[in-house]
Amino acid sequence: MKRSAAEIIREYGPFAGVDSVHGVTYDGTNVWFASGDKLNAVDPASGKIARSINVAAHAGTAFDGRHLFQIAEDRIQKIDAATGQVLTTIPAPGGGGDSGLAWAEGSLWVGQYRERKIHQVDPETGTVLRTIESKRFVTGVTWVDGELWHGTWENDESDVRRIDPETGKVLEQLDLPAGTVVTGLESDGGDRFFCGGGSRGNVRAVRRPRRATKR
Repeated sequence: MKRSAAEIIREYGPFAGVDSVHGVTYDGTNVWFASGDKLNAVDPASGKIARSINVAAHAGTAFDGRHLFQIAEDRIQKIDAATGQVLTTIPAPGGGGDSGLAWAEGSLWVGQYRERKIHQVDPETGTVLRTIESKRFVTGVTWVDGELWHGTWENDESDVRRIDPETGKVLEQLDLPAGTVVTGLESDGGDRFFCGGGSRGNVRAVRRPRRATKR
């Protein structure tokens, strides 16, 4: 396993009226984060909140290119990103113990925090298609370039780790500084991960490790 210190590129926030950051996602323009009773879109250039949607937002957040998905207690809401309207809901696999959320390959990927699991879920029905075991409490979840990454938070320590999507084996680990937590995770599709900062009410951009270019 490759292990290194996480390189924090930038911090966004804290934001007025935001006590805690839960899920995080990226729509190609803005970084969205869940703050309990709202979804907030942050302009990553200015660091300012561009818009907010009044909706229950207790844990993981995801974006499929058109819709936002947001965990609210024991449900996953499908939200029209343009209007903020909740279109449908499905049951969350952890029954309220859910954490991270990601969209990839036509499925939702849901972290189950204390059970140390990641579930692949049918976005229409909520049916669990398969489950991946992790070694630590799971917070945020993201896919990028065929790689599955998730955040952890256990014993006041957090890291971002790449795991084998078939076996759950840890392949790479980025350690966050002591006292720093990860409560949501999303890739921008390039060289950044966006990480929720929990009760600090902020979002951090962490550098994604470069991959060797094949010739």
